[in-house]
Amino acid sequence: MGKQLFLILNFVLLWWWSSITISGSYSQNQTDRLALASFKDAIHEDPFGVLSSWNDSTHHCEWQGVLCSKRHLGRVTSLVLRSQGLGGFLSPHIGNLSFLRVMVLQNNSFHGEIQPQIGNLFRLRNLDLSNNSFGGPIPSNLSHCLNLEILNLIDNQLEGGIHFDLGSLTRLKQLLLSKNNLVGPIPRWIGNVSQLQKLSLAINELSGEIPKELSKLKRLTLFQLFSNKLTGEVPTGILNVSDIEVFSVSHNQLRGSFLNDVGITSPSLYFLGASYNLFTGMIPSTLTNATGLKKLVLLNNNFHGPIPKNLGRLKGLYVITLAYNHLQDDLSFISSLANCSNLKTLAVDWNLIHGSLPSSFSNLSTSMKEIYLSGNQIEGSIPLALGNLFNLSVLDLSHNSLTDCIPHSIGTLSNLE
Repeated sequence: MGKQLFLILNFVLLWWWSSITISGSYSQNQTDRLALASFKDAIHEDPFGVLSSWNDSTHHCEWQGVLCSKRHLGRVTSLVLRSQGLGGFLSPHIGNLSFLRVMVLQNNSFHGEIQPQIGNLFRLRNLDLSNNSFGGPIPSNLSHCLNLEILNLIDNQLEGGIHFDLGSLTRLKQLLLSKNNLVGPIPRWIGNVSQLQKLSLAINELSGEIPKELSKLKRLTLFQLFSNKLTGEVPTGILNVSDIEVFSVSHNQLRGSFLNDVGITSPSLYFLGASYNLFTGMIPSTLTNATGLKKLVLLNNNFHGPIPKNLGRLKGLYVITLAYNHLQDDLSFISSLANCSNLKTLAVDWNLIHGSLPSSFSNLSTSMKEIYLSGNQIEGSIPLALGNLFNLSVLDLSHNSLTDCIPHSIGTLSNLE
């Protein structure tokens, strides 16, 4: 009798426990399903019918764009709906998807504010809301997403500053906020995010100086601050990061001489953009130590002195733009560019270039498409060798002191526009 009673009690206990487990699982299941349903209700444009699968006939883990955990049944871990033409608001109930690790809504038509409830998603690692029309401020509640590695809010209509609270996101690898309406200074706390690899704050209204703390970011591969209202100098050391690939600070009001840092320990650098600033100094020959450089864009500054004669060491170069500076030199540097087999654009217009056009033009790459030499002090005749550049589409020699006849070889340039 005692043994039977024990078995009965054991069975009842097992049934009770399993019913609680099932009930709890069902409750969690419903939490995420209801959150997704609220997300759908806030969307009024779905041109491709991507949300048509979001209905009662299928489990929410089978809805398009939704992935669920294998360990925690019914819990949504990923919501990816990129480039689906979705229009509407972002439901605050999104904050109930507490197991969410990835949310990618890139390239849609969401508007309104980014809901602060996203701060409840403490497991979130990748938040990509780029290419939408979100407005208002970046919610400071994002500071609670301590596991966040990618924050991509590029190309929206966000306003206000970059909040100090976001400095708690010490695991960030990508901070991408370009093409918004952000104002105020670049926060110093960014320099403490030691894992940061990509920093893109371009095309905003940011002002003040570039914090020297950013020089501590030794893992940077992308550094984009172009098209802001930044002043002061580029902090020493930013261009000494060995992995840096893209450095772009064009269209600001930056000054000083920063090029001496280039090439010392930056073999990976392939894009160097510093146009439309107030930079001074010379273009150092050490620049050619950045052997991976493909695009050198320094137009509209106050650089002076000669053009390095060893630019040909940069064999991968396909764009050289040094226009609108005060460079004083002849055209002997052209000879070394014969090593640049991919060169397509050469622009040194509106400088103080003198002397005659060398016959070494015949050694330039046949991939050359644009040559801009206007607004200098070039004398003599146009060499026949220019006719060898049969892919040339633009040749600008205006505002010089050229004499003699236009050579008949120009007539072979059938691609000139």
